[in-house]
Amino acid sequence: MSPFAIPNFRAFFAARLAANIASAMLVIVIGWQVYDLARATMGTRDAAFLLGMIGLAQFLPLFALSLVAGWVADHLDRRWIARAANGLTVGCAGFLGTLALTGNVTLTALFVVAVALGVFRAFAGPAISALAPNLVPPALLPAAIAWNSIGWQIGAVLGPPAGAILYAVSPATPYLTAAVLFAVAVAALFLIGAVPRPPRSPLSPWRATLEGLRYVRRNQVVLGAISLDLFAVLLGGATAMLPVYARDVLHVGVAGLGPLRAAPAVGAALTALALTRFPVQRRVGLTMFACVGLFGLATIVFGVSRSLPLSLVALAVLGAADMISVYIRSSLIQLHTPDQMRGRVSAVSGVFISASNELGEFESGLTAAWLGPVAAVVAGGVGAVIVTLVWAWRFPVLRRADRFVPPQEASPAAAETAIETGQRETPA
Repeated sequence: MSPFAIPNFRAFFAARLAANIASAMLVIVIGWQVYDLARATMGTRDAAFLLGMIGLAQFLPLFALSLVAGWVADHLDRRWIARAANGLTVGCAGFLGTLALTGNVTLTALFVVAVALGVFRAFAGPAISALAPNLVPPALLPAAIAWNSIGWQIGAVLGPPAGAILYAVSPATPYLTAAVLFAVAVAALFLIGAVPRPPRSPLSPWRATLEGLRYVRRNQVVLGAISLDLFAVLLGGATAMLPVYARDVLHVGVAGLGPLRAAPAVGAALTALALTRFPVQRRVGLTMFACVGLFGLATIVFGVSRSLPLSLVALAVLGAADMISVYIRSSLIQLHTPDQMRGRVSAVSGVFISASNELGEFESGLTAAWLGPVAAVVAGGVGAVIVTLVWAWRFPVLRRADRFVPPQEASPAAAETAIETGQRETPA
């Protein structure tokens, strides 16, 4: 049975797909405009630093609100949280579109919207991640995670080139298009019917949040998987420097930025499709470590490349390796976490993911200001490889993990079913 046989999942997938395309469009256009506006008055290193500051602007509200948002996701209707959060992004995209129509886009406006997008992600991430397992039977969850990932990667493939093409029409067009797509996502979320609600925790919000943190700390599989992603991607954040590479290293301009931004998603999407047919069945821990190491090596190749084709191939390999590691990490976290804890654990995971992405952008911008963008990317790739080796030694339970479902928590038949149906996501 396919997850698409379930109407709630179809609506959920449509909402995620529309929102993912819109988000990818916003990321590429905001990044380009920040760097382009900064380069009008600054050198390459200072402008690259501002790109990093955009990441920090998104991370700070997410860091401040995520754990509270996790408690909210475990106590309120997750559908309404997702609807409200996506509604906020309609306003953000529409605001920038209006400014672009009048030629009044400024660095200040871009930073204000970046903060608002951080608030959106703080509440949307835990709610959507915790909602996904309630839409399908447990046996279909890994397959649903795999398809969610495919939807995310489709958005990441289509969004950047679409954003670049629409930007060539006019700076306002990608923002207004994103606003329409986010509105479509809100409408699709309203099509999701009632879903099971986990029992409420009798603990206070603060105690419940601490309970989620303690659960992650005690579970070595969950802690190792989350923290590996944090530090590897935090250091290996090559995508944060793509506007720099497009304008000042590869000299391909905004037209080349779209393919560069889409290349990791192309590799990830093709890999996700392969995983739906040929899921990882054994040695899941070792496979994840190998792919994170490959992610670091591909980052190094991209950093030293001066050829657009080679850079695209390196980014595609980077995306494919990251897809497998995230697929395994997401499946392990979801299947090792009880439903009544999923909101809080998803919030903790969301903080780590955001730290690896947005805070990673800040780290890349800061390092680029010190060393230059090329040296920053290469150093980050080397750091990701080192982190992989250290974590493989530090978390032997994760390294030796053979299957997704812990044998003490599921019958062999149930475990085999979960493995055979496929798996994955980045923010599921």
